[in-house]
Amino acid sequence: MSLTTSSRKQGENQPDDGASPAKPPRIKIGKSSEDSDKKGAHRRVKDVEICVPIVYGTIAFYLGRKASESQSHKWTVYVRGATNEDLGVVIKRVVFQLHPSFNNPTRVLESPPFELSECGWGEFEIGISLFFHNDICDKQLDLFHHLKLYPEDESGPQTTKKPVVVESYNEIVYPDPSENFLARVQNHPAVIVPRMPAGFNLPYPVSIESVNEREKGDTKDHPLSQWFMNFSEADELLKLAAARQQVQAHIVKLRRQLSVMDGPPPLSKQPTGYDYT
Repeated sequence: MSLTTSSRKQGENQPDDGASPAKPPRIKIGKSSEDSDKKGAHRRVKDVEICVPIVYGTIAFYLGRKASESQSHKWTVYVRGATNEDLGVVIKRVVFQLHPSFNNPTRVLESPPFELSECGWGEFEIGISLFFHNDICDKQLDLFHHLKLYPEDESGPQTTKKPVVVESYNEIVYPDPSENFLARVQNHPAVIVPRMPAGFNLPYPVSIESVNEREKGDTKDHPLSQWFMNFSEADELLKLAAARQQVQAHIVKLRRQLSVMDGPPPLSKQPTGYDYT
């Protein structure tokens, strides 16, 4: 069984009527239906939620003079932590489903950073499937991202210096996590873990097989990091508040323009003190 979701791209979900800022999209990962048959192998902590903010997207560079008819752009698709931390503690592997015209269109990445680069000329939808570690969930999470190669403003020639960047933000929420999972991520910078009650004890963290043998999977020093967007909650709230003020100012301006167009209201009765013939 798989889970599907929609996501918010940079700049979406801005209020258009003075309403409160929209909250970030959250994806709840249900526990496995087989948990009851595991006889306590993954004991769960009730009434606790673990949150993992992720970003997925593409960065596309125009190749300029190097471009050919079939390879005009070089692009990279990826899944990263919202703060560029290593997601390997949560995600076991990522499968990218490319357009059928590519050789081997199903690409499987077993370790972070979860990304791949290709060259091409056309835009298409990329399927992104996330698979989690066994003590988290046995269901995959299916996401979809549209590869964009050309900027919105096509009035001038496309530059080779500034790429086209499209990123989406989601928060994956794990309710009632297993004790092993909670113990493993409680101090991990990519994971938001609630404060546990005093006296609550977790088992010693169980390491994931081969995780320690992998290279560090964060994207802080990634060669494309200068183009990554910032999806911090504080910045998002500031942007939404600014958008709300702009919308309210525009509404006031339109009301004034309508008032001028309609003219002064008609008089209900004739003024007194004057003679009319």
